Amino acid sequence: MGTEGMGRNGLGPAGMGAAGMGAAGMGTAALPSRPAALLCVWLLLGSSWGPGPPGVGAVPRPTATYVLDASSGLGRQFDGIGAVSGGGATSRLLVNYEEPYRSQILDYLFKPNFGASLHILKVEIGGDGQSTDGTEPSHMHYENDENYFRGYEWWLMKEAKKRNPQIKLIGLPWTFPAWIGKGENWPYDYPHVTAYYIISWILGAKQYHDLDIDYIGIWNERAFNSKYIKVLRQSLDRLGLRNIGIIAADGDWNISKEMVVDPYLNDAVQVVGAHYPGTKTVPNALLTQKKLWSSEDYSTFNDEVGAGCWARILNQNYVNGNMTSTIAWNLVASYYEDLPFGRCGLMTAQEPWSGHYKVEAPIWITAHTTQFTQPGWSYLQVDGHLEGGGSFVALTDGLGNLTIIIETMTHNHSQCIRPPLPHFNVSPQRATFYLKGSFYLVETLQVWYSRLDFESANSILFKQLQPLDVWRGSFSIDLDVDEVYTLTTLKTGRKCSCPEPPPPQPFPSNYKDDFNIRNPPFSEAPNFADQTGVFEYFINGSDPGDHVFTLRQVVVQRPITWVSDADQTISIIGNFHWVNLTVTCDIYIEKQDDGGVFIAGRVDNGGIYVRRTKGVFFWVYADGTYRVTGDLAGEEVLMKGLSGVRANAWHTLTLNIQGASASGLLNGYPLWENVTISKPSNGWAAIGTRSFEFAQFDNFHVEAS
Repeated sequence: MGTEGMGRNGLGPAGMGAAGMGAAGMGTAALPSRPAALLCVWLLLGSSWGPGPPGVGAVPRPTATYVLDASSGLGRQFDGIGAVSGGGATSRLLVNYEEPYRSQILDYLFKPNFGASLHILKVEIGGDGQSTDGTEPSHMHYENDENYFRGYEWWLMKEAKKRNPQIKLIGLPWTFPAWIGKGENWPYDYPHVTAYYIISWILGAKQYHDLDIDYIGIWNERAFNSKYIKVLRQSLDRLGLRNIGIIAADGDWNISKEMVVDPYLNDAVQVVGAHYPGTKTVPNALLTQKKLWSSEDYSTFNDEVGAGCWARILNQNYVNGNMTSTIAWNLVASYYEDLPFGRCGLMTAQEPWSGHYKVEAPIWITAHTTQFTQPGWSYLQVDGHLEGGGSFVALTDGLGNLTIIIETMTHNHSQCIRPPLPHFNVSPQRATFYLKGSFYLVETLQVWYSRLDFESANSILFKQLQPLDVWRGSFSIDLDVDEVYTLTTLKTGRKCSCPEPPPPQPFPSNYKDDFNIRNPPFSEAPNFADQTGVFEYFINGSDPGDHVFTLRQVVVQRPITWVSDADQTISIIGNFHWVNLTVTCDIYIEKQDDGGVFIAGRVDNGGIYVRRTKGVFFWVYADGTYRVTGDLAGEEVLMKGLSGVRANAWHTLTLNIQGASASGLLNGYPLWENVTISKPSNGWAAIGTRSFEFAQFDNFHVEAS
């Protein structure tokens, strides 16, 4: 073992007893009283219980004992660890990666005994609305429209299943297309319509992609409706889909209040799922006697603190809250980093143009649980709190295998983005475990170790150590702060060592897309990130010339929203730090009279904040006018006039921004110039429309300096 794996007393990290020595060497028979036992162990280890070289003024650590025994029954069934793609558009850039990098990223996420080895993939059921970092397209934009190849979640689910056929799949809507609400921003007025829409997605997954959906949600973090849940359950059962469980309500625990007094609602729901529960549940949730999940959690920047947050809640969601599954938002940070919640994924893959990605610490924290457990295992009935702070869980497959996961995350090094974390203390300690019943026969445990380093950024992540010999059903381990151990009978763990990806590079400063692709692998053009509306590849069969293959905005009614979508549609692209740039694009207004489109630069916002977006926006309208505005809402007018543009004709717009000045060209001729720009100082390029309306774009080109 190299020095990286050695602890302060030379017995492995944090002083784990080598070859079963320490308290393990004493066995379980004729144990002396605790003070005598402590003295005996201290002498065995050369008085080396703490910082400093062995035997030189070291101070004994406080110790505690923990018993693991399945003889009197098991705890709750473990349902797995997972992550969310969506909510929204969090995997947007992933699909644009070239091979072999895209497959490497997917392997790190889903391949068993490789990286995160996730048990669950939860995806957004796209509804055409903004759902955090972008919009995801619906399979039914309109009532008479069905297309089960839009977006990238179908592809992602298939890639996950390809790597792990046992992975569980969950679908959950954040937004809904407008026709569901029939004019109202509400999906529950017509519960049979909403149920039809959701079940169409489930059936389409099977018919077109051979994907079996395991669970379905209601409406992410918004009000639940008991009548709708019952209608959905009845509709699923009527179609022979009884195996699909309903998770409710993907918000707080309040649905459990109704479930305990409404047996029909209780029967309809298979999982009570809460978001960001702070590792705590509520009495009513326990009274439902249902599975309890943290069905969305984490949502934290993926540095060492994020890894500490993840390590703590993976254990303590069960220890404190009886939750048997924890699902991270989000799967992979594959969206522009300057959108909201940048890098809040288990890993980062936000540069398809360079191929660069980064396997962040939360991937390896995940592996401590996922590589050594499976859904269907059971937790042991133990308290799980370590006396010196931190926690442990123990799980078994019922066939003799045992996995113990220990974490000692300190308060300041494990704060998640939400909820606020009450203060607690964690200190170095010794833990002695006694294996009873069938586990008494365990002779050796494999050891995997992580230590999060917040001083020198020299963390040890998912390192395999020498196996631990268990002597007469007992072993001891010295624990320092901010550590994770997995002790397991399984020998299948593996830390992948793929080749290093290419180095990071900024978005290309000269970028073109003519959208000329007859059979695109995805419905959206690479690198465009829709923030309101949906922009799809389109074959313009009526055009006899150069604009047969275009990009078209296709959402023509404001969807049932999850946040405050803009009143205009917009798709961003490029480098948020661009200052001087020229954007050129051919545009085609389809809406007569009051239709309009824009191109833009220095766009400073998106995601849930899209309504407040500033930038330099060059608009042309079907009534023959133009405007230059400093915001997406069009309230800050910098210049206006006549353009002669009309609907149903192609025109070329050019926007040039240099320093504090901007100018615009129409069809190659100056239309306006010398408009003074005070702010913002930098931002993305963008295209979009005046309202929810059809419009087409072609031959997009941005050149930045």
